[in-house]
Amino acid sequence: MPGGQLAGSGGRAGYGQGVRIARFTDGSEPGFGVVEGSIEDGTAVISVIAPHPFGPFSFTGARRPLGDVRLLAPVLPSKVLCVGKNYADHVREMGGDTPPERPILFLKPSTSIAGPGDPIMLPSDSDRVDFEGELAVVIGRLCRDVPVERAFDVVLGYTCANDVTARDQQQTDGQWTRAKGHDSFCPIGPWIETELDPTDLPIRTTLDGELRQNSRTKLLLRDVPTLIAYMSAAMTLLPGDVLLTGTPAGVGPMRPGQTVAVTVEGIGTLTNPVTAR
Repeated sequence: MPGGQLAGSGGRAGYGQGVRIARFTDGSEPGFGVVEGSIEDGTAVISVIAPHPFGPFSFTGARRPLGDVRLLAPVLPSKVLCVGKNYADHVREMGGDTPPERPILFLKPSTSIAGPGDPIMLPSDSDRVDFEGELAVVIGRLCRDVPVERAFDVVLGYTCANDVTARDQQQTDGQWTRAKGHDSFCPIGPWIETELDPTDLPIRTTLDGELRQNSRTKLLLRDVPTLIAYMSAAMTLLPGDVLLTGTPAGVGPMRPGQTVAVTVEGIGTLTNPVTAR
């Protein structure tokens, strides 16, 4: 495959098939590549691309065994745009009776991004930090005022996310910036899946291997196209921006020494250890 362009309708790769786009380092400068082969049997490799997946690119010919590289956060977004209370069961577990009349939007700073395997660092000024497993959407092109029927045209692909939240700070502050914005509070990864139907995907979160969240994206109160249209009506979305779609019921606290993992079927598993900052 000499080259292609990933950003396209429904996140489809320009050369006719879905791919997994990873950002990685092998000890040198970070780069992008396509994950090929079997993850399960250890034969997967990364075929390096240049310059990046947000437009025309070329395969450089370089290949790296997946086990020989360190996976990084698959993108470094200008912003992470999130929606709160987008599963009815999560609304109830947070003490609400009815879902909000319109999506509740908030931002996480770019400095909150962490990659697969990076530690989630619990700040000393919080007594409770929760995991929140979510499906994340990665934007592939500059856009604004995207109509619902064209929403998938601006999607590069999908990844797993953990909307880590200092629950006590969220409750005391009256708004969510500090509670959601600490360094390491937005792990994403392990890669971007470009060919995926987000309508009905199983999503699970485990803590030290114990199942804590178990739901499906068909239960989203506002689906992916609706969220893209709503969010892009408020602000311009840039290539690489990440949209978090909301978390289902089952959120709970983490302690140093534990490990949290978010799995979205069709993408993979995002695993992060928990440490004290």
